[in-house]
Amino acid sequence: MTEAHRPVAIVTGANRGTGLAIAAELHAGGWEAWGLNRTSAGQPWLAEAPCDLESADAVTAAVETVARRRGRIDSLVVNAVTRSLGRIGTLSLPDWRAAFEVNIVSVLPLLQAALPYLRPRKGSIVLMGSHAASRYFEGGAAYCASKAALKALAEVLLLEERPNGVRTTLISPGAIANEIGDDSPFKLSTSSVAQAVRWVVEAPADTAIGELELRPAHLPDMAVTGLNRLQAV
Repeated sequence: MTEAHRPVAIVTGANRGTGLAIAAELHAGGWEAWGLNRTSAGQPWLAEAPCDLESADAVTAAVETVARRRGRIDSLVVNAVTRSLGRIGTLSLPDWRAAFEVNIVSVLPLLQAALPYLRPRKGSIVLMGSHAASRYFEGGAAYCASKAALKALAEVLLLEERPNGVRTTLISPGAIANEIGDDSPFKLSTSSVAQAVRWVVEAPADTAIGELELRPAHLPDMAVTGLNRLQAV
């Protein structure tokens, strides 16, 4: 495949963890991966457009940089996330706002900038959700609420853009071993999540995968099982 014909994917938050693994998996599959990152990943194979996702102007400029340099955008993977954790009674307003600014507010200018380039390519969008969108936990108000909003946005985007040939998928993983040295058998590896993303963006053109849920294959011993689960929440 010549350089001009390589499909181009934008991955936000591709400087570490899951985002870097997604970009690497796409690169290995013949895609040209572009990272939209606030800090550089420093990988020679990864093209990057510096971007602070909390600035709508910066988001638009970064997408336009990719489009100008490559003349096409075939896929957009919205991966960047802020995990603002804290109980409602003590959660700071700046942390609450930061979670929504990155996890949901920044997605709108990102989509609006990319859609004009994705439509002619009949491209794909992957929004990286989370089990937290429906499996709530103490201390997770900001994270859970922002991911629940992203889930709703994904479905509306699928409805609106499918007539234009753009397919949207929400990928909702459980726990991911994002930190270096985290080899928990009860978490998904970043590589496994990345392979799922590549499978989605390379799905047949007549297939729209609305949502893909990923769970770790192994479970720790459960404190509550069977019928007793009904009184465990």
